[in-house]
Amino acid sequence: MRYFYAVLIIVITTTVLLFKIQNIGLITISLLNMSLTLPASLLIVGVYVLGMLTGSVLWSLLSGLLKAAMRKPG
Repeated sequence: MRYFYAVLIIVITTTVLLFKIQNIGLITISLLNMSLTLPASLLIVGVYVLGMLTGSVLWSLLSGLLKAAMRKPG
């Protein structure tokens, strides 16, 4: 099982590195009068991380509201 995990880590790391190398082009994003230029791969990873954070916050909020609603009598 240890070798399986080692191979899995190598495959995932290789895939991420290939993604980074193939998406090195710069992208400019703008919001109001601010702009930021960064590599496409970094933008995708940033959007993914923000999605994970907002998704987990929303999940926690909904879970807490549901638990509170279940505890109320009547």
